[in-house]
Amino acid sequence: MKKRTLIQAAAVALTSVAWAGPALAQDFPPAKPVTLVVGFAPGGAADAAARLIAKKLAENIGQSVVVENKGGAGGNIAHQQVAAGASDGTVLLFGSVGPLTIAPHLMKLPYDPFKDLAPISGGVYFPNVLVVHKGAGVKTLAEFVQLSKAKPGSVDYASTGAGSASHLAGELFNQRAGIDMVHVPYKGGAPALQDLLGERVTSYFAAPPTAMPHVEAGKLIPLATTGLTRPAYLPNIPTVAESGFPGFQALNWYAFVASGKTPAPLLERWNKEIVKALNDAGVKEALNKHGLSPHPTTRAELASFMKKEYEQWGAIVRERKITAQ
Repeated sequence: MKKRTLIQAAAVALTSVAWAGPALAQDFPPAKPVTLVVGFAPGGAADAAARLIAKKLAENIGQSVVVENKGGAGGNIAHQQVAAGASDGTVLLFGSVGPLTIAPHLMKLPYDPFKDLAPISGGVYFPNVLVVHKGAGVKTLAEFVQLSKAKPGSVDYASTGAGSASHLAGELFNQRAGIDMVHVPYKGGAPALQDLLGERVTSYFAAPPTAMPHVEAGKLIPLATTGLTRPAYLPNIPTVAESGFPGFQALNWYAFVASGKTPAPLLERWNKEIVKALNDAGVKEALNKHGLSPHPTTRAELASFMKKEYEQWGAIVRERKITAQ
């Protein structure tokens, strides 16, 4: 009888240990500092948003949330790092539209955004604004389209690189407007904007925070923004959608994801905390000042959004025969 009792006790103990592993793995907040990886250099829109949100997350959960900038390959290096990294809830990624939904159509990636990364919540989004230099001689989107049709191949547009959000916005507009603007890729927004100001390129689907100071100074002319609705900070600039191209949308966006091996309970806890931070009045105000709109979502909503973006950009890449070079 004593032997049987000991065996039963041992079985109970082993069962308890087996269940303790997953339970401990899903402790929240994590016992060690959390890292929020950003795939771009400090100082840009992604970095600014990540730091604002990370600060509020740290306050709310009582644990350090450290932003780590891991630039390179248009953000793909950071995405690869997180996909192959820790799955205990201590590493999050401020993922972006390019690596998650555009790059898979342009190159063979060492990770699958839909298998090796798990959606947590939307983060922030902002439209581009199509701007032209004063010498272009146009003041509206309709005039810009007319110019492009009248002089095929003579109107060009800058982007922050092949396969970037600004590149795909231009190709989507080429398709919808039935024009053929020439793509001129640059290694970032600064050189693209510099050449636009120098009238060496006709137009640029630019990030509002970088373009608007030059618009206000009278150096550039804004034609339209690329979201479905006018952002609150640009109420006087029409959208492409309302300027004759219904449904046109080409957003820059960042979303929170983690390693695809992260347990679902941890992902759900992070979703609640991130949504809470994004809904904070102070965070909203700070993001709006940077021209960024908070975009909290459920995990399922983010997964659906990513799928739609993936399909839209995949169709454009194939139709326009876009390559990564």
